[in-house]
Amino acid sequence: MDKINQDFKELIEVAQESKKNAYVPYSGFKVGAAVMTGDGKIYGGCNVENASYGATNCAERTAVFKAVSEGHTDIKAIAISGDTKEHLYPCGICRQVLIEFGDDIIIVLMNKNGEAKLTTIGKLLPNSFTNKDMEEVQDGI
Repeated sequence: MDKINQDFKELIEVAQESKKNAYVPYSGFKVGAAVMTGDGKIYGGCNVENASYGATNCAERTAVFKAVSEGHTDIKAIAISGDTKEHLYPCGICRQVLIEFGDDIIIVLMNKNGEAKLTTIGKLLPNSFTNKDMEEVQDGI
């Protein structure tokens, strides 16, 4: 097991386990994610599809929403696990949701072989629209 996998062992395990619960009757594309909060709590999530594709929710957002719904907005890291040959990156909507909680959130990208790669949400979504932009508008009112 490489160093990344050791450092984020539990987070990766929860993401991989969460993937098993994915509800994907249309695409068959299972994704699991797990969020780690500042106090070390971990929340797993999976993707949930819907016949109305726009109502589908990604694993990353499911995990973030679970953490936030339990009162945790201090998100430190997220692991994303899929069954792809290459490392699985979050979609644009998930990137926007993650950046809401800080640009230094560690992203652990996994592939089907269990190989991990690290980045941050700030690197994946540079020049993003954030709460700082909203503060500028509100200050001008």
